Amino acid sequence: MRGKGITYDTGFLSAGTSTREPFDPAVVRRELRIIHDDLHSTAVRLTGGDAGRLGSAADLAADAGLEVWLSPFTNDLSTDALLGVLADCAEHAERLRRQGAAVVLLTGSELSLFTVGFLPGDTLRDRLALLAEPQRLRAALPEVPARVNAFLVQAVAVVRARFGGPLSYASLPFEGVDWTPFDFIATDAGYRSSEVAGHYRAGMRALVAQGKPVAITELGCTTHRGAAAKGGRGDAILVWGDDARPLRLDGDYIRDEEEQAACVRELLEILDAEGVDSAFVNTFARYDLPHRSVTREDFDLASYGVVKVLEGRLGQTYPDMPWEPKAAFTALATYYGR
Repeated sequence: MRGKGITYDTGFLSAGTSTREPFDPAVVRRELRIIHDDLHSTAVRLTGGDAGRLGSAADLAADAGLEVWLSPFTNDLSTDALLGVLADCAEHAERLRRQGAAVVLLTGSELSLFTVGFLPGDTLRDRLALLAEPQRLRAALPEVPARVNAFLVQAVAVVRARFGGPLSYASLPFEGVDWTPFDFIATDAGYRSSEVAGHYRAGMRALVAQGKPVAITELGCTTHRGAAAKGGRGDAILVWGDDARPLRLDGDYIRDEEEQAACVRELLEILDAEGVDSAFVNTFARYDLPHRSVTREDFDLASYGVVKVLEGRLGQTYPDMPWEPKAAFTALATYYGR
């Protein structure tokens, strides 16, 4: 695998809150250095909804020696507003590219769920609720590929006018993306839930067989027993408030860092064997899901992060950082450092 990557959240915006507060450039610089030097990553996918934060993190990632995958992950924007974010990111990416950095720009992330106009519903909560209504969902899905591809034609035109480097888009399988204008095929569907486990390897092989380099832009699992079989639904054990902040866990769960570590290692082995170009483990840290000693209050059980965020204190392994590595951190460092 050429690109040994991890995702890095600069702040997903929802209901007036952000998943990354505060955004301290000094901490970001230090974490990106750790990602390069200690995790042995060669690439980082920077996600978030604020173009300024993305640009700042991109500069720091390039300084750390990482290949930068600049990946706006916006929420509840109109398509016109998203085009504005993409234009800003493209201009910043081009400045970095001209300075000699390796940069890939993604023209959005999971548009159908997170952008207004592709599925019914004016808010993310409305669109996510649709996923629990199979009949309504089946009726809506046939129109999604045409809408997504029509937007991506616009997005590519906006970005190509400003950025001379490689492009991709962080897709979902049902979006039916036409990859013709892109340099990479990319999907966030790198999770191996029980529903897809039987054909997971074949699915990766089919993506690679399309002839363009493939990037798996999300993979991994959360940090409780049984999470690997849930795949991308491992954080569904959280009950969220109207302010998009976690309220509580919905039941009793057993912390299992070893399951998370084994899942990450096994998925990377499969992707490596099937010829995937780049893979991005989800994710470095979830600052909005802190680890707590009381299990029912331990939001890190629902986190895909390879570090556990601490509340009001610094860690021991990295005494200047407000987190502690999990078993998945060590597994990833070992795998990438081979």
